[in-house]
This record gives sequence, structure tokens and C-alpha cells, in this order.
Amino acid sequence: MNIDRRSVLKGAAWGTLASVSLSASGLSLANILLNTDSVGRHPDLVLVSDAASESAFLQGALAVTQGRALKVQRTDFSLNFIQALNHSLHSGKSIRLIGLVDDASAGLIVETARSAGARMQWLGQHSASTAQSRHRLISTQAAHGCTALLGQQMNACGNGFNLQEHRLHGSDFPFELAAQQRSEKDSSQWAVALGFALAALGTPSTATAPLIATSPPLRGHFVSFSIET
Repeated sequence: MNIDRRSVLKGAAWGTLASVSLSASGLSLANILLNTDSVGRHPDLVLVSDAASESAFLQGALAVTQGRALKVQRTDFSLNFIQALNHSLHSGKSIRLIGLVDDASAGLIVETARSAGARMQWLGQHSASTAQSRHRLISTQAAHGCTALLGQQMNACGNGFNLQEHRLHGSDFPFELAAQQRSEKDSSQWAVALGFALAALGTPSTATAPLIATSPPLRGHFVSFSIET
């Protein structure tokens, strides 16, 4: 499924989220994209869909936790994964999940979160090629500053990118950042910066996203999220 054709984030205009839906399943996100404040905390669970995204995304997240181990789970469509995700979301404990997954897995995760009454702090769609990466984001007040941090980290590594954020209940105009490619390093670095920014969401951090010398190419279409119960 091409994320450009069957977009996870869909709406008539950036000025409103009334029509935002998961087009793959027709699920409304309005009731989980809540404009709620959240106490900053490190993620309790990281969801990834393959080894390449895990390698890059997790490196960035670990730079924020500074040695604290993170629980990582690969997504699939098995009953075991669905039951484990349901258990985490219905545990009665306050937990935070972040992830970088394929768009099909994202549909399952967001629907499960919606059913559990969880709060979506951040939802993003990403496409990456050899030359640059593109990022289209929806966030809440709880994710304030996360997009700017992501842009700062990507700019520091010299990869070309185009980033656009719409804040729920915020300005009618999207927040936009862009930079031309200044480095020959692989564009997989954007996923490291993304893992760093989402893990740091709501928490003060003086660290920076690590620069990866080599990594499997991370190109194609992805969805990121931060969910809190």
C-alpha cells in the first residue's frame, strides 16, 4: 500500500482535523488526538516493524534514555502481538508507546489504541528516498517542541528534508521546515533523529541524536506515533 495514495493522515485541509481518518480502515482519530497536557516521561515500549527501522529508530531513542533499557517489540498481524498490545494498553497503568512502523501496522495499532481509550500525542507519515525525507505530522500540545527538535536534529546531520506539522487546536497554518542535502550520509539518519525526538517528548534533554556511520538503507514509507494511556 502506497502511503501517498492511501494516506494514514487524510483531511480536506490542514486548518481542521474534523475529517482526519485512517483511510485504510475508515477510523476516526478525533477522539484519540486529544489536546491534553502530559507529564514528560520516557517511553515504556518501542514498536518497530522490521530490523532496519529498529536499528535506526532505537539508536535515537536510546540516546535520550542514556543507558536505560527500552522494551522493544516487532509488529505483525499475529494474535500474539494483538493480545500483547491489548494487554499493555488495558493494564490500568500509565504507559507511553512510541514507534516507527509500516502503514498497515499503524492502522492496527491506532485502532487498538482508540478502543483502549488511549491518547495519541503524535502521528506522522514519513517517506524517504536517497536524496531526502518528507514528514507530515499531526500533534497535540503534549508534543510541543518535538517537531522543532526533529528538524534541528535532521538539519545537524546534513540530510535534506521537508517537514510539515499541524497542531491540533493550534494555528490554522502548519509549521514548516526544510533543508537541502549537505551531506552524502545515508538518509536513514532521519529515523535516528525521529527516535530521539519522540523519546525526548516532554522531557528535558541535553543529549543529541547520534550520527550513524553505516546502517541498512531506510527508504520507503513509514508511520510514527507517540501514544499514552
